[in-house]
Amino acid sequence: MADPAGREDRKQEQIDQRRVSPQGTELTTDQGVRVDDTDNSLSAGERGPSLMEDFHLREKITHFDHERIPERVVHARGAGAYGHFTLHESLAEYTTAEFLTDTSLTTPVFVRFSTVAGSRGSADTVRDVRGFATKFYTRQGNFDLVGNNMPVFFIQDGIKFPDFVHAVKPEPPNEIPQASSAHDTLWDFVQLQPETMHMMMWLMSDRALPRSFAMMQGFGVHTFRLVNAQGRGTFVKFHWKPRLGTHSLAWDETQKIAGKDPDFNRRDLWDRIEAGDFPEYEFGVQLVPEEDEHRFDFDLLDPTKIIPEEEVPVRPVGTLVLDRNPGNFFAETEQVAFHLGNVVPGIDFSNDPLLQARLFSYLDTQLIRLGGPNFPQIPVNRPVAPVRNHHRDGYHQMDVQQGQASYHKNSLSGGCPAVGGEGSFTHYPERVDGDKIRKRSESFADHYSQATLFWNSMADWEKEHIVGAFRFELGKCDHVHIREGIVEHLDHVDHDLAVRVAEGIGVEPPKTPVNANHGRTSPALSQANTPADSVQGRKIAILVADGADPAAVEMVGEALTEAGALCDVLAAKDGFVQAAGGGQVKVTRAMPTVASVLYDAVVVPGGEESVRALAQDGDAVHFVAEAFVHCKAVGALDAGIGLLERAGITGVRFADGDIVSDHGVVTGEGPSADFPDRLIEAVAAHRHWTRDKAHVPA
Repeated sequence: MADPAGREDRKQEQIDQRRVSPQGTELTTDQGVRVDDTDNSLSAGERGPSLMEDFHLREKITHFDHERIPERVVHARGAGAYGHFTLHESLAEYTTAEFLTDTSLTTPVFVRFSTVAGSRGSADTVRDVRGFATKFYTRQGNFDLVGNNMPVFFIQDGIKFPDFVHAVKPEPPNEIPQASSAHDTLWDFVQLQPETMHMMMWLMSDRALPRSFAMMQGFGVHTFRLVNAQGRGTFVKFHWKPRLGTHSLAWDETQKIAGKDPDFNRRDLWDRIEAGDFPEYEFGVQLVPEEDEHRFDFDLLDPTKIIPEEEVPVRPVGTLVLDRNPGNFFAETEQVAFHLGNVVPGIDFSNDPLLQARLFSYLDTQLIRLGGPNFPQIPVNRPVAPVRNHHRDGYHQMDVQQGQASYHKNSLSGGCPAVGGEGSFTHYPERVDGDKIRKRSESFADHYSQATLFWNSMADWEKEHIVGAFRFELGKCDHVHIREGIVEHLDHVDHDLAVRVAEGIGVEPPKTPVNANHGRTSPALSQANTPADSVQGRKIAILVADGADPAAVEMVGEALTEAGALCDVLAAKDGFVQAAGGGQVKVTRAMPTVASVLYDAVVVPGGEESVRALAQDGDAVHFVAEAFVHCKAVGALDAGIGLLERAGITGVRFADGDIVSDHGVVTGEGPSADFPDRLIEAVAAHRHWTRDKAHVPA
């Protein structure tokens, strides 16, 4: 029977039952004993020794000493949110998974986004893969889709995972660098493992620098298997596509944000949900009949390969909306435990060797990190489906289970819990023959063609960013032979790429290409083709000083806010500035407390006195110049154009009576209702990467 809202409500109730608030309560010990003083230890006299009988001191200190759990080895730094999944098109032809077949259901979810390499204390905006893990609380049990924002992985076999992680983590002698792939051990691993080359192309691209979790794609990475009611299997790859499009930060910008606001992406997610601007993603599948498993020029089980969307289109079937922030970061976001082995009837695994290893690794990790086998009883991990088994003991057992028998089969508890019948999970029957060997399949041997496909699919500005990223990263490597080894691999990907990288890192460029570029492209891989039609959740800085034009400030602010953007009025000091002609303009933030890198666009309204003051303020001049260099939308009205000129912005056309929009620089003279519209268009485009900016000193 359909239950559209019931399960979501039950999950909410399940979490709410465990919520506690200090409001209106009195301080007690863990045993409920009220405490009259928590500021002073029990001692022998005012200046005497503390006494061991002070049970409150001992309990308080003991809890503090043990309140940190081991952080995740990878994906340590994360942010989470609750939401719901709705299905628009039934996949009953392919699977018995209820949440993928019944369009009347609403499935509650918890999603955790994360960086991979850094510790919990690292910054959000480092160059890294991002985790995109989704826990579906379905009526058939929990299904965990543990994905990333890149559709491929560094290695083909899970036995190499410890080697890769050891290589990318800070180096053993000095624990440097933190949350960075720009060092010798990682690139030494890469130059000796050519299977990494496709993933390294993604990592060196703008995909590694997401503007927002709400503007980030997600992928299941592996090839899974759907199983229908007749027992027929279909291979599947899972996709999340953000409603706002896939957008990234500029590399220079990410480094500055790491200092200005290391919680940039986490804060953005939290603020969007609090403001009711809920992140939304389209859920899609690529379906491959089992009989077509070998029709591709790559192995479907190879996790370093994608299925190009031109060969198998992504079929949109549902929507994910994140609409509630956690109430306690530790209890929910930190203690949530994902595991690829959490599947429901109708979803099964393929023989991807990396997937097979992860099935062991995730469970093993949670046992250590969360203190024992009962971590599924933590509220955020509890399924909405009833749980009945014989797992009675172990650390942190929360349930007080009744009955004499804790084994199967039994007669003393009426044979319960009994083995399920129809609707139970059944492993897909697959015949497997072969000798026990340690050998990689020959079908996994092509390490370059899809890296070339990725490179060919990039826009010119994306290629420039990739070249710059390789130069930066390899420029941090002290060993020349490592730089040379990477260039040699890049020559297998594309000769021009290899030459451009070599010229920037001081090694001899290859003379001739190793092989001809195959010329194939996949437009879906380029962010140049992503939707760019919304300013929802974008942050806009409006710069003012005494003498600002209040009508222009109001016009711009109201138009952008109505379109879904968030506007901050910035000045040298908090409070108010005097408006031209009298009155005041309220200041949202003082300019020294923020920076242009925290905003998506900057606008300078009119007011000659205001602009003169801003032109004498180095922070304001730099703010505008830096936003221009980072290819953001820049707007100016009337006298405000003078601040753009003061910032050294040239190479674009400014207004001379009319509204002009040139490479994302929008200027106008005189009152015009068209100005906000043109500005909104420029902000919605995200960045104007083809802008001539090298001459601007910022």
